[in-house]
Order: sequence, then structure tokens, then C-alpha cells
Amino acid sequence: MISRARRLAIPLTGLLMVAGAMGATSTGAGATAAPGDVVTSAASESASQATSFWSPDRMRKASDATGDIDLAGKGRASTAAGPDGKPGSVPPIGQEGGKSPKSKHVNLPNTVGRVFFTLPKANPMDPKSWKYCSGSSIQGKYRNVVATSAHCVYDVKTNQFYDNWVFIPSYWDGDQAWEGKNPYGIYAAHTFHAHDDFVVKEDYDFDYAFVNVHSGFKVKWEKKNGKWVPVITNVGRLGDNVGGQGFAWNQKVKSKVFSFGYPAGPHPDGDKPYTGRTMKWCYGTTGAMPAAPRYNIQEHIGFRCAFTAGASGGPWLLKYKNSSRTGYLVGVNSVAWDTDKNDRYDHISSPYFNSDTYKVYKVAANRWTK
Repeated sequence: MISRARRLAIPLTGLLMVAGAMGATSTGAGATAAPGDVVTSAASESASQATSFWSPDRMRKASDATGDIDLAGKGRASTAAGPDGKPGSVPPIGQEGGKSPKSKHVNLPNTVGRVFFTLPKANPMDPKSWKYCSGSSIQGKYRNVVATSAHCVYDVKTNQFYDNWVFIPSYWDGDQAWEGKNPYGIYAAHTFHAHDDFVVKEDYDFDYAFVNVHSGFKVKWEKKNGKWVPVITNVGRLGDNVGGQGFAWNQKVKSKVFSFGYPAGPHPDGDKPYTGRTMKWCYGTTGAMPAAPRYNIQEHIGFRCAFTAGASGGPWLLKYKNSSRTGYLVGVNSVAWDTDKNDRYDHISSPYFNSDTYKVYKVAANRWTK
């Protein structure tokens, strides 16, 4: 039962949002409105610049700053989450790049990985600006799409998209400096796509984003004269190397899903059960979550899971099969909830994927990158 007073982490990565609506200029530099209320923005750096930025030491030091917000209320479940049209889906694709490297994530999807980025309007050399989320490769015409949370691509404090944004599928942080970190390569952002209602209104019912990425680079770091030096090799398209999850919208509110991600932050009581070094998963049946009007949350679905900061953007997969490691994306980790007010996160939630979500996905799914 949901208690009268709830603790809600906004967002799951712990990047504390600034409350209040913003004007139409909040799309930030380089962002433009596309058809269907889709905001697109080109990445600030080239693929090689963003890839080379993330040395082993910087990845190890990337972190989140978790903030908690107390909300009081009767905790009635939202009734707004649900289909706004006919259900639809796009099937997943399998791994097309031939023999796969040895994976540390046994029976877990190679499509899922960690997202790294730096904060805009901040010194990129300052470790405080090095942040991370989770994400997943999904199906697209040009096999170049990553799904994540909108708060993992856009900073509501500065009203700009993040810098030095990269995605590393099947990320695994070994004991050695670079062991296993990029088994399938590193894929830098080319173009961000988010819904206008998140960018302008900070509406977490639209906390999802789709990113077109460049072809990837396999990076081997060598330490020379006390400094890490990258040796870079082009490995081709993301979808060819790890495949892509399917995409589905207007599905049943009550569904059985798997969620994947890289949690690392602490619970409100300070306990830190995860490290973010390896992928974790949750499984459960989704249902409507309580509304949180202060953050415009009216259409979230959720289920019991103890994920903490760092898992944001990780996929919710419907009809997931261990044999193919594929399913259908029906949500992304967005918000962590402490529903019984015991200072432990016990639920995660996602915006309900409806026709608006499909509009944003469709723009990304049909965008070509070099």
C-alpha cells in the first residue's frame, strides 16, 4: 500500500530538476522543433572528440548527485496512463556483426549499456561534471538509435543538451583499468530527439529520448608516460554489432516486463548496494503509479524494484526472450519511489509509451548518420 507521505527521487539518476515551467526558448543552442512536437539537437562534439574524452579514469569517476523530494498526498493511483490509440510495435533485430566477443553479462542483453556525458556550461575537466545513465540500442532503419530517459540527454538547469555524450553497450568495469569496458565499441551522439513537453515544460510524463549515434569506435587505452592514450578502430553501426530491441506503444498498462540498468547511487538511508560496474535487472508486473502534479507526472506506470541512481534510461522490455536477448521497449527507468517511506527505494516508474512516444521514436528511427 502506498503511504500518505511518499519520497520521490526526481530523476532516477539524481540530477535534481528545477521546478517550474520554462519558456519556449528553453530548447537550448542548436535545438529545433521537428514535426509532432519533437525537439531535435545536434551533438556539440564530433564522434572522435566525444569518444576520446572518456578515459578509463573519467569513467570510473563519473557519478550522480542524488536529491530527494518529499511529497504528501493520499497516494491515489493515476488513472491517466493508458492507450490513446491502437497498439503498435516494431520488431527487434538480432546481432548482425558475426561472432560476438566474450561477454561478462551472461544471459543479459548486449544492447543495454551505460551512457556517459558532461554537464553543459561546466568545465569538462572538472570531475563534478562527469555523469552517467543507462540506455539501450533499439531498432531503427539505419541501426543507429539509442533509447534512454530525456533527463539523460537534456539538462533542465541550463536548458541545454549534454556534452560529450557516448553510449557503451554491454559495458562492464573490470578490475583492470580498461578490462571489458567497451567490448562492442563506443558510440557517440549525433542527434538528440526529445518531446517538446519535457524540454519546455519539464513534464516527466515525457521523460524519454532517442539518440542517433555515429558508427562506433573500439578503443584500447594504453598508458604512456603516465597518461592514457586511446588507440581507436572503427567498428561500424551499433545495430550491426549488438542488434536492437523492438519498440511498442499503447500496450496494456498491466504487463510483465524486465528492466535493465546500471544502478550505483545510494538509497535515501545512505545504503549503497550497487556499484554501477555491472548490469542489473528487475522483473515485475506494471501498474499505474500515483500522480505527482508538482512534476507534471500524471501518466507513469511502475513496478516493484529497488534500483537506485544510475539506472535511469535503462529499458523496460516486454516479451523478453533469454534465447535472443531481445524484447519490445515499452518504457525506460525514469523515477525511483519510496512508497512506504522507510528510506529505501522500492518502485521504479516510466512514462507510459503512447502515440506521442511513437512520434519521437519515428523521427529518430528514420534519421541517417554517417
